[in-house]
This record gives sequence, C-alpha cells and structure tokens, in this order.
Amino acid sequence: MLFFIIIALVIIQRLVEVVIAKRNEKRMLAQGAYEVGASHYPYMLALHISFFLFLIAEVVFLNRTTSPLFPVFFFIFLLVQILRVWCLTSLGKFWNTKIIVLPGANVVTKGPYLYFRHPNYIVVCTEILLLPLMFQAYFTALAFTLLNLAMLSVRIPLEEKALIEATDYNEALKKKISAS
Repeated sequence: MLFFIIIALVIIQRLVEVVIAKRNEKRMLAQGAYEVGASHYPYMLALHISFFLFLIAEVVFLNRTTSPLFPVFFFIFLLVQILRVWCLTSLGKFWNTKIIVLPGANVVTKGPYLYFRHPNYIVVCTEILLLPLMFQAYFTALAFTLLNLAMLSVRIPLEEKALIEATDYNEALKKKISAS
C-alpha cells in the first residue's frame, strides 16, 4: 500500500511538471527560443515511463517489500524533493523537460545553480536510484540508473553546447569559478 501511495504521488508530481514544462515551452518559443536535441526527447520520455512500469512490475510480480533501510532512503528522497522544487523555482520560466534555449539569455546562476551546473539531473539520477531501493527493486535500480546515465551522456553535452552557443553560459561559469 505504501508503495502505491508513493508511486502515485511521484507520478502526479511528474504530470504536474509536464504541464509546467509545456507552459514554459510555449512562453519561451514565443520569445524566440528554440529546441535542441528533439531527436532524443522521445527516448527520454520512453525511459522515464518505462522506469515506472518496470518498478511497479518488479515490486508487484516479484513481491518486493519495503527495504529495512526505507526510513533512510525516504528521508534522502524527501531532501531530493526539496532540491527538485528549488531547481524548478530557481529556473522559473526557463525550467523545462526539453532543452529550450533562448538566444541572448543570461543563464540562471542562483539557487542550486550557484553550486552545481546541472542540479536537476542530480535530482533525477538520485530518484531513479532511491525509489527502487526503497522497495528492494534492485533490477530496476541498476538497469535504469545505467540507462539514465547513458541518456544524460547524450543530453548534457547537447545542452551545454547549445547554452555556450546562444547564451552567456561561458561567462557565467567563469564568474562562478572566480568567485569560489
């Protein structure tokens, strides 16, 4: 029962994020933004949808139970949710599930982006590992952590290249490095 409550809440959260992303995408495109990496986006969606399907299947069909370390994993998961909201609110209109770039924009260097280049990807990687571990779904944890890392090895370089070409990304990184 606990498993289904948590998974339902996470899926609802993802659906709300899709609505926010779609709204932000429309606003950004209206301002002259463009999408980068559209060819990999359907694969990313398939990966995230498959993650939930495999997680549910592994827990249900293999009778996985709550991990003895559930309290620890769940506490970390809650901290990651705080980081997720911080990422989303820090990026504001720039937050998206797609790579949407607004030429000439100043990249966000506040919130967690002051400390990490891609904190939202840290959130996603951590969630893909933690959710299955909370319920001893080790196959899903391992397989989708590796698949997600493969996806990010394509996505992050595309995103950084686009940001370097169209925004003040390099200058913002230099300022951040010199400030530390």
